Order: sequence, then C-alpha cells, then structure tokens
Amino acid sequence: MPGLERDASACGPGRPIKRISSPVRQAAASAHADESYARRMADVLPLVEARLRSALGEPDARAAVTFLGTDRIEVLRFHEGDVVRYATLGMSAHPMTDPTAMLADPVRGPRAELVLSVRAGRADTDKVLRPLAVLAASPQVEGVVVRPGASLDVGEPLWPGAPFTSVLVAEPGGLVEDLELDEPMDPVRFLPLLPMTPNEAAWKRVHGAQALRERWLTHGTDLRDPARRSVPLE
Repeated sequence: MPGLERDASACGPGRPIKRISSPVRQAAASAHADESYARRMADVLPLVEARLRSALGEPDARAAVTFLGTDRIEVLRFHEGDVVRYATLGMSAHPMTDPTAMLADPVRGPRAELVLSVRAGRADTDKVLRPLAVLAASPQVEGVVVRPGASLDVGEPLWPGAPFTSVLVAEPGGLVEDLELDEPMDPVRFLPLLPMTPNEAAWKRVHGAQALRERWLTHGTDLRDPARRSVPLE
C-alpha cells in the first residue's frame, strides 16, 4: 500500500477408561471448547470484511500491524469520490471485556471495528495506519471497552502534520450497518472516528461528547478535513 507500512512483521494397560481422573476429563473438555471457540473466531473476520465491502466497495489497498502479544490488526483503505476511508479489521475477532469484570467471557461481549473518513489529497493520511491499529488493539492490550462518546488518544499526530492526536467515537449504524452474529455472540458494530484537536479533546472532557458535537454542528465544521482548525470553544 503506497505510504502504508507492511506487516514486519494416560491410561495404563487394562485400566478402565472410566477411571480417567476428573481433571483429565476437564482438560479434554476445555481443549474441545478452546478448539470450538477458535473455529468460531476464525469465522467472524471474513463476515466483517464482507460487510465492509458491501457498504464501502472494494478496498484499493490494505496493510497490517502486529503488536507483541496481540492478534494482527489490518487496515483497509476505500475511496469514494474525494473521500478516503480507513477501516480496521481484526478488533472484532474477540469481544471487549469490562476491565472491572472478575472473569473475561470469551464469547459474549461488545465487538467493534473502527472507521475513519477524511478528504483525500489534503494530507499524508495513509500514515494513519499505525495509530488506527493501536486504537483497534487497545481492548486486547489495555482491557478497555470502546463505546460511542469515548475519547481515544494515541499521544502523537494521527498522520504527519495532523492537528489531531485523539478521536471521538461516534454512534454506529450510519455508514456501515451492524453485523449480526450467531448467538450467543454480540453483533459487530462499526464505530466512526471523528478527529479532535487537543483543545477540543480538553473541552469535551469538561462538557461532554454531545456538547462538542453540537458545537461542531453550529459552526458547520467539516470533520473530514484533515487540516481543519479547532472549532471556536468560547
């Protein structure tokens, strides 16, 4: 992908089987459950990619990043007119788990992928690959649940020269419809990301996500402009 980084990336003789110890039976059952779970997870991502293609068209490029101790996260690029969209693929392979939960459920829990839309040709936005992959890996790495209204900060510009280091997670369903999965798995939701300047992020922490969205709307802010300035906040 031009401008994007690539992947670096027992029983003795005559002993009745019925006398097998309970721990062994439990281990066998656990191995079977793990195998079933792995097959189920492997089935999720092809469905997610198919949903992205049906909503956004064919990707014209893709790249991937793998972080130590996590599954690979891919980023697919789509073009529509003067808008380029970047969608993660891999975040939804596992449900997100509330960090306060005593035990992580390997099947139930919210699932999501991230979608960023910007106007093409105004900045080197293809370098957003790694920041997007970092955000998509955060549920695995940090045990966070990414929800609408949340702020996500990568601590550096989203791309070279970008006036944004963080994003606001918007409501799903408008651009890419939720993907229903077989019970008991939760649906996959495709969460739009809205870049925020540091001033906007600080203002949002005090006044809330809805107040910031209203401020953007009042001032007719083009949230897809990769070089826009902060909205007036006074």
